Amino acid sequence: MLNMLALLQEAAAGDIVAAAKNNNSLLGAGIGIGLAILGAGIGLGRIGGSAAEAIARQPEAAGEIRGAALLIAVLLEGATIISLVFALLFKLL
Repeated sequence: MLNMLALLQEAAAGDIVAAAKNNNSLLGAGIGIGLAILGAGIGLGRIGGSAAEAIARQPEAAGEIRGAALLIAVLLEGATIISLVFALLFKLL
């Protein structure tokens, strides 16, 4: 009888550890996703503001400035999507 109780206690302790690991992974994934979105928002805002200022200073170079800003924004979005995928993968592990 005591052996059965010991086995049940070990199983319960294992479930608690698994639940704690799951909660920590969810917290880490949430923090990672939040930081990725926050960084992308700040970066895109700075790109847009800088591009608007540059076009206001030199309207004749608007096409080149717009192209460069678009390229940088696309690269920033790609890095953001990769970081979101990694955060979600770490949640699953």
